Amino acid sequence: MLILNKTAGVFSKPSKRKVYEFLRSFNIYPGTQFLHKLVLGIETSCDDTAAAVVDETGNVLGEAIHSQTEVHLKTGGIIPPVAQQLHRENIQRIVQEALSASRIFPSELSAIATTIKPGLALSLGVGLSFSLQLVDQLKKPFIPIHHMEAHALTIRLTNKVEFPFLVLLISGGHCLLALVRGVSDFLLLGKSLDIAPGDMLDKVARRLSLIRHPECSTMSGGKAVEHLAKQGNRFNFDIKPPLQRAKNCDFSFSGLQHVIDKIIMQKEKEEGIEKGQILSSAADIAAAVQHTAACHIAKRTHRAILFCKQRNLLSQSNAVLVVSGGVASNLYIRKALEIVTNATQCTLLCPPPRLCTDNGIMIAWNGIERLRAGLGILHNIEGVRYEPKCPLGVDISKEVGEAAIKVPRLKMKI
Repeated sequence: MLILNKTAGVFSKPSKRKVYEFLRSFNIYPGTQFLHKLVLGIETSCDDTAAAVVDETGNVLGEAIHSQTEVHLKTGGIIPPVAQQLHRENIQRIVQEALSASRIFPSELSAIATTIKPGLALSLGVGLSFSLQLVDQLKKPFIPIHHMEAHALTIRLTNKVEFPFLVLLISGGHCLLALVRGVSDFLLLGKSLDIAPGDMLDKVARRLSLIRHPECSTMSGGKAVEHLAKQGNRFNFDIKPPLQRAKNCDFSFSGLQHVIDKIIMQKEKEEGIEKGQILSSAADIAAAVQHTAACHIAKRTHRAILFCKQRNLLSQSNAVLVVSGGVASNLYIRKALEIVTNATQCTLLCPPPRLCTDNGIMIAWNGIERLRAGLGILHNIEGVRYEPKCPLGVDISKEVGEAAIKVPRLKMKI
């Protein structure tokens, strides 16, 4: 395997032997000759090992994914060296399964696309090293992928969406609003100043010990909060949304998390229970934090729509808001955003839930988009490196803040 230089994030010359053995393992025979573009996408930016083969018309020919959720639930969160080891153990099998399901020879691929930024350094390194070996052996072009760009463009695989459109990306590691003007042309309107909403919900779930709740023991933190919130009464806690006085499109979730921590501590004292036991008010707390987060996300998104329309960056009558990322699967947050899009005459679009979370399909599709546009296609892989932190597009968030757009109050009856 490739040797990672930890300081530079650069890989030495790939070993061909293991890849050669890997490629020889295919017991498939060529059927239809593919005359159009085919891209293999590989995703290892966090805790999912995923791969897929997609053609230029958007057909998913084969896909495979290995989730590490069960392991990380037991450890109380993602431990990077553990995620790295699990990627190493599964990446060859997952890529082989995706290619075998597609019933194509690896030699028929037009290119290999892989997430190289942003994400967990140790996880990104596994996907990049494996991909560079394939590229070297197959002599195919390599397309480095920005994880958030892939999330943003996934909607163009499932829906006919033209540029420009507004995208809200909300997940466990990211939270941003951007105007998408082209395949690699983004204007960043706002981002989280601290942690992402998915991270905040996971931490609240851990603090509430929801893994010990009989209905939530197998769920991720965010899913557990959403599930329990349905049984709770949010009005039992009055929590103010973050950044109420800041007239920009930035987000903040760490303060909300601290407020919830204080509420939980107080309730533990009142109920006379130890940390780690389930509070009788857990469902009410889940409902309150979910509603507050939804309102915060909705208001920042509302301002972004108004800003883009004011500057004629979006159509006045048929603008599109795309919401993607793992937290986009939260139906309560989606309903809050529907209230905003209805009030602003926009269309709300979300990829199917399985494409909102990390997957190989979105990486392969991003590769197709870049291949068609002739953008970022590498024929020389020397010096390719991963980037754990990497902004998306041109940051105009300061300009958004200077516009100081007042957002009309909407009734969030969800």
